[in-house]
Amino acid sequence: MPTRDKVVFLTIDDGAAKDPAFAKMMSTLRVPFSMFLTDSMVGDDYGYFARLHRLGNKVQNHTLTHKRLTDLPYAAQRAEICGQQDRLQKVFGERPTLFRPPRGHYNSTTLRAAADCGIRATVLWRANVQPKGPHSDARDHTLRPGDIILFHFFPQQRLDGAELRDVTQDLLRTITDQGFAVARLEDYI
Repeated sequence: MPTRDKVVFLTIDDGAAKDPAFAKMMSTLRVPFSMFLTDSMVGDDYGYFARLHRLGNKVQNHTLTHKRLTDLPYAAQRAEICGQQDRLQKVFGERPTLFRPPRGHYNSTTLRAAADCGIRATVLWRANVQPKGPHSDARDHTLRPGDIILFHFFPQQRLDGAELRDVTQDLLRTITDQGFAVARLEDYI
């Protein structure tokens, strides 16, 4: 995201894990983040994400089932994206304006389907955080102003004995150690 501000943007994908300690920590710290949710991963527990949403964190679209969209024709891509738009509007009372294609795979058909579903922008990332620490897609591990950081609601089995709260604290420490603050992505788009 083009900016000269010393900020980065935390985006959290999927919705597989619903860790109460993470939610409590983020509520206490008031760190802004955007949630890109996938219906099949959230399941019947949108209540967890509603609590995070009430703190001012926006809910965005990450498709109904996390399929590789580039393998699908227009109608199927549109169903994945618009279906999640409808679901999220029903649960949260507002339609997402941002979309993240699963695994970052998209094509011109994806962009057309997203636009036809009311999406304003398709969001990718530069830094990808895994449980063992941040891994920059640019391979230099140095954050830059406006970097979008991809994080996940990691299920416990992906954390190798760590807690989501601990992985998040490490990430936030890395961000502040490099002289950055976390800003709300939607305020810059």
